[in-house]
Amino acid sequence: MQIILHRAATRGGADHGWLKARHTFSFAGYMDPSRVHFGVLRVLNDDIIAGGGGFPTHPHDNMEIVTIPITGALAHRDSTGGNGEITSGEVQIMSAGTGIRHSEFNASETEAVNLLQIWMFPKLRNIAPRYDQRAFSADERKNRLRVVVSPEDTDDALWINQDAYFAVGSVDAGTSVEWKLRNEGSGVYIFVIEGTIEVAGEKLERRDGIGISEISDLKITASTESSVLLMEVPMR
Repeated sequence: MQIILHRAATRGGADHGWLKARHTFSFAGYMDPSRVHFGVLRVLNDDIIAGGGGFPTHPHDNMEIVTIPITGALAHRDSTGGNGEITSGEVQIMSAGTGIRHSEFNASETEAVNLLQIWMFPKLRNIAPRYDQRAFSADERKNRLRVVVSPEDTDDALWINQDAYFAVGSVDAGTSVEWKLRNEGSGVYIFVIEGTIEVAGEKLERRDGIGISEISDLKITASTESSVLLMEVPMR
């Protein structure tokens, strides 16, 4: 077993007034050669966007981008025709592929939105750009790891152009959930959205992250009521 531990307080960050960002991996003006990526996982940003703030239209290519609102709502518009809002409980995915342009703004003029934005290197380059989003109920996440992003083309989760799985769970204190890796040679990155958990002999608190590789399965035990994001990703 190999472990990489990223405490919340060690993350990079930026404060632009309208945007307060924390970066688990090197991003924009934050550069740490030891924290560039975990396998194909390249970016894990924890953003708070003030009311009325947002990112004007800008381009991406050949990146899989997943957005998970924690609180509030985000308004999205892109060059594929995608247009709408995503709120807490929903997950959005965008394959930039050959090239896509999009904008993201807080849907509220007064209340902040807190979201996770995750970038992953794609399995296949230069695919047609695409956008999708889906809501997942609280019951679906209760005391289980509910798969929300998957490389399997089914109606049960959002499809991603990579051999990766994202799962979210809301776990009661004293309760354990288990994950069996889908692909040999993959690793798992766990991010604690809220609460306190124990995994792989480590105690993790709010906004801590841990990368674990060279395993076939793992168990997460919540010490307090907790919300977690698990990402199984290829390590090469």
